[in-house]
Amino acid sequence: MLVQLPFVAVVVTLVSFLSATEAVDVVHYPPQSTNINNLTFVLNGSGAPGIFNSSTTPDKVYGEYNWCNMPHVRTREYKTPSQDFTLEYVEVIQRHHKRTPYSTNTFFREDISWSCVGQGPLNGLKAASGPGADAAEIQWQAFTNADNPFTATVGPGFVGSTCQFPQITEEGLEDSITHGIDLRAVYASRLGLNESLDTSTSRIRVTNNQITSQVASGLIKGLFPASSDIEVLVQSTSFDSLEPTISCPDANQLQTAITTGSQTWNGHLTAAAGLYAELDAVSGIATHDTGGWHVSFDHYYDNMSAKQCHGKTLPCDVNSTSTCVTQDMADTVYRLGNWEYSWQYRDAPQSAQFSALKYGAFVLELQGHLQDKISGQSQIKYFHNIAHDGSLAPL
Repeated sequence: MLVQLPFVAVVVTLVSFLSATEAVDVVHYPPQSTNINNLTFVLNGSGAPGIFNSSTTPDKVYGEYNWCNMPHVRTREYKTPSQDFTLEYVEVIQRHHKRTPYSTNTFFREDISWSCVGQGPLNGLKAASGPGADAAEIQWQAFTNADNPFTATVGPGFVGSTCQFPQITEEGLEDSITHGIDLRAVYASRLGLNESLDTSTSRIRVTNNQITSQVASGLIKGLFPASSDIEVLVQSTSFDSLEPTISCPDANQLQTAITTGSQTWNGHLTAAAGLYAELDAVSGIATHDTGGWHVSFDHYYDNMSAKQCHGKTLPCDVNSTSTCVTQDMADTVYRLGNWEYSWQYRDAPQSAQFSALKYGAFVLELQGHLQDKISGQSQIKYFHNIAHDGSLAPL
């Protein structure tokens, strides 16, 4: 059984699947009509489609969509089945926790600052034995130097920032630790998990994007509190099924057909032209830019949601500080972003086939984990995947 919450899914019992060699017809089951995929409401309605300004979800509405900090398993909501059942295996896949925006999603010059002093990502290398086994752990600290003439050629973004774009923030790291603590409270006793991560019974997997390893450092602190120097699994960028980074021309063609090759997709961009004009007036992004700002709302969505999740103000024009993005404008961007994901991965007739091609390899690996557990070939009890929006959406 797969229990799925917004941007987090947990496999909690063993199920049977078709073998990888059997031909399977991919059937599209469109979702129900809601305010998420109703474009009229998305364009003309009001309010954000969930929580976009806090990591905290009140207990009385826990499970509500929270972009800043996804709902996850907690003892408060967990329902234990009867004693006729024993929990044998759990596999979790989650989106990373909150972060700075990607550099490609920042304005050429932001009107606010963003400091990450003392919060730099950890890097380094350790050997299995010998002097290298005790090598120093390295923490990055971003900086700029005015004597470097190329510093300004890529745009200052957040002027003088000490952050990486992206990186998990201090608040995102704290959310990761809490996530681990909550998972431990539910599953440690039920699965017999130790305080230290034992790789013979538990595994943590990340992608090649560093933000997933940054989340792992916090998650493991809460889930396996006595652990240090943890080994996590990662596949090559050539065939990573978790992110995913697999090359699939058929999937790429379908994605084009669903988005820029679709009348529905282009129609929503045309309908939102007025909003684009208002946003561009603040950001300074050209209407016919080459960075992808006007083929979807993903860039504006990431820029503003990252700020609001960290309690920062919505942007204003650096040359006319009275021209600002309003909360209504931001909420419309968030509704449009959710509509775009719903169209790509649920509503479009080709979306099921696209998702199967894009994420089928991960599902085959999941199938293998479950089959190995059923057959007794695997001693793994707990498997945790730290992934991305583009991982959870096709799943």
